[in-house]
Amino acid sequence: MHEAHKPLDDRLWTRAQRYLRDGQVTAARIALEAFLQKNPDHVQAHLTLGGIAYKQDRLRAATSHALDAARRLPADPEPICDVVAALLQVGEIVQARRCLDHPALAGAVPGPVLVRLAGQRQAIGEHGAALALLARAREAGVEGPEFGFHLATQLGFNGYLQEAEAELDRCVGTGMAPGRAYLELARMRRQTPQRNHLCLLSRRIECVEKGGLDHVGLEFACYKELDDLGRCDEAWEALARGNAMMAARLPQDSAGERRILRDLVRVCGADFVKADGTVHDGPQPIFVIGMPRSGTTLLERMLSRHSRVSPAGELGDFARQLRWVADHGTRHQVDEILLERLPFLDYAELGRRYLAQTQWRARGRPFFIDKLPPNWMLAGLIRRALPQARILHMVRAPMDVCYSNYRALFGDSYAYSYELGALAQHYRGYRQVMEHWHEVMPGRVLDVAYGRLVNDPGATVREVLAFCGLDWEPGCAEPRSDSEAVATLSYAQVREAVHTHGEDAWRRYSAQLRGLSEALAASGE
Repeated sequence: MHEAHKPLDDRLWTRAQRYLRDGQVTAARIALEAFLQKNPDHVQAHLTLGGIAYKQDRLRAATSHALDAARRLPADPEPICDVVAALLQVGEIVQARRCLDHPALAGAVPGPVLVRLAGQRQAIGEHGAALALLARAREAGVEGPEFGFHLATQLGFNGYLQEAEAELDRCVGTGMAPGRAYLELARMRRQTPQRNHLCLLSRRIECVEKGGLDHVGLEFACYKELDDLGRCDEAWEALARGNAMMAARLPQDSAGERRILRDLVRVCGADFVKADGTVHDGPQPIFVIGMPRSGTTLLERMLSRHSRVSPAGELGDFARQLRWVADHGTRHQVDEILLERLPFLDYAELGRRYLAQTQWRARGRPFFIDKLPPNWMLAGLIRRALPQARILHMVRAPMDVCYSNYRALFGDSYAYSYELGALAQHYRGYRQVMEHWHEVMPGRVLDVAYGRLVNDPGATVREVLAFCGLDWEPGCAEPRSDSEAVATLSYAQVREAVHTHGEDAWRRYSAQLRGLSEALAASGE
């Protein structure tokens, strides 16, 4: 049919697609808005408009379109995935869960869609459901080393460590596994001269793209296994190579970070962080903050032994709702635009929106733990938006925590961790911001020393519980020993008994880390 004879709504849709192909975004937006006036239930139109709004940094409009799409959900698995992806992008976790519970997803679903659904369940922290979906995907015929790696990761998160290791063995046995699979396998246990993967790693390194992500994962795996064997010089060389590759991929703007943190301290003075007397009903969060690898997961698992506390894992909800209130999408906890808008935000609304997206995680208990480490940047905002929240700050010895960051391989999450100079500067900035929070809101943040937690867990956890307004209960001085999901790098380590193995581990590399040690000492750390 010639376009002149098409119905108006069909012509508008076709025109909008042409505008998008030609890069005429404003014209496409106008055509799609006109199209929706006649076709309000067209899910793809809502998603397209939402995508346009998100790219134009109109986060509230993007959220509105994602919610409109969710209210008109089709009974088709693939479009449901598209709607869930849009909801997750704008922080609408509760609505995303409702969509993932759609009856259409319980029936026959193609294997690749099941894998995608598993990733979405993982994104909201429902790791048991994610594992079940991956099992369905395998039954539907999905296979291959990449899939095996994802399955092994979920098995590990869910506490099935032997099964995870067996899956990783199968995965690397194909000779085509991603580099991270070799790293996870190396981390599953302490390697020995009789049982290690160094020959396998050496062969695989020869086959991958030099400097690529697979190469990075393999170098970190070599470091871990050589370190276990006490071959420290070789281990350091592998670690340095892996970090150098990541630093080249993710250059850290240390000067820009210093400006952001300086301005954050300037904006968030004592008057700024005062709560306005707002009282929020329902379960309340206990925030656990600090540098990554500072013991936040260990503390969460100890506190979650309490009958009134539920573990919720690393939640990005506070930052996501901060972005909604500011109507600004960013991948950073704080950036220049957010800083400019902080004085003008509705913090009571921020608190309400955060709780609306998170209180389901309490599972009937009065408290839940939100343990996203980088929330240390937002502690003052948390205090203002959620005056009933408790904030616990894990503090680990500077060299221990910095070395642990350097050897972690966080992917794209923490660019500072891949270069020792940037790492030292980041640590200094973190300490300065935490000192500021203590100064402007005294008594509102409890420092919890990692060394004391592992050496005297009973006394330390008693103090933490008292700070949170909780009575002592037997067993809280030990981490959970059940199969509660743990979705962090330390998912295998934290299922062990409390130990002090990580203290002073950096001293094996004191010569190589001398520059880091001197930089921290020069700043008083």
